Amino acid sequence: MERAQKSRADCKAYAKVNLSLNVGGTRGGYHLIDSVVASVGVFDEIVAAPRSDALVNVYMRGMGSEAIPPECNNAVRAGELFVSAFGTCGADIQIRKNIPLGAGLGGSSADAAGVLNAMAALYGKERAELAPLAARCGSDTPYMLAGGFARISGRGERVERLPQNVRPVLHMLLLLPEGGVSAAACYKKYDESPDPLRADSARLWAALRAGNFADVCKNVYNALGAPACALHAGTAEALALARSLSPSACAVTGSGSGVFALFETPELCGWALGHCKNRKKLRALAVRTV
Repeated sequence: MERAQKSRADCKAYAKVNLSLNVGGTRGGYHLIDSVVASVGVFDEIVAAPRSDALVNVYMRGMGSEAIPPECNNAVRAGELFVSAFGTCGADIQIRKNIPLGAGLGGSSADAAGVLNAMAALYGKERAELAPLAARCGSDTPYMLAGGFARISGRGERVERLPQNVRPVLHMLLLLPEGGVSAAACYKKYDESPDPLRADSARLWAALRAGNFADVCKNVYNALGAPACALHAGTAEALALARSLSPSACAVTGSGSGVFALFETPELCGWALGHCKNRKKLRALAVRTV
C-alpha cells in the first residue's frame, strides 16, 4: 500500500445554492438536470490523518451528523473508493458539520468531495484524477471538487465552470427551516406533477459571465421548489418570508428545505437578516458567494 506524503490534510467543503434548476427526464433511473450553481460561505471542516492500514474511519460532529450510519455516509464511501482506486493506505477523518442536513445545500456531496480532496493532498494525487470517483458519490460531487460558479447538466457529470478571471459576488440570505427534505421524495413528487415552467439556465449563465446582476435575477428559478414546499411546510413558510423581504430574486435551493434570497448589496442583505431574527424553527444566515 502506498504511504502518505503528509502527516495531515485540512480542507473546507463549501455549501452550494442552485440559482437555477431544470429537470429534463431520466436516464438509467436518474433524473437529468440543467442547473447553475454557486458555492457560498458556509462550509464543513475536514481534517484527515493517514493510517498505516487500508481502513477509512470518519468521525462526524455537528448538525445531527453523529447519527449517520457509516454505510449511509457519502464521506466514508468517498474515502473507501479512493483507497481502492489508488492502492493507498487509509485515513482517520474528522468532519465538523456546519452545512445543515437535507437543506438542498449539497452537504453530503461536499463532504464526499472534501474527503477526496483531503486524501489526494495526503497521498499526492491530482484533482483531475478524482473526477471518476466523485461521479460515483452523487450528482453534485464532481462539481464540489472545486466549487465556485458552474453550470452542471446530465446527472451532474458535465460541469462547465466560469473562467478564473470572472468572479462575480452575489449577496444572499439563507433561510434554513428545521428538518430536511428527502431528495428522492422531492423528485418523486415532481414526477407526479412535472413543472411546465423552466429556468433559463443559459441566460442566467450568460448573465453571470457578463456581470449582469439584473439578468441573473430574472432567471432564478427551481423546478423542484413546488414539490419541496408541498413536502415540507417550513420550506413553504421560508419561501413566503423571503418574498416578503422584497429581494431581487428568491427560490428554494436544490430539493429543499433551504431557501435563498438575493440582494443587490450586503447592506440590504443585512437589513433582511435583521427581520428574520428570533423566529422559531428557522435559522437565517447572510452569506456571499465564494
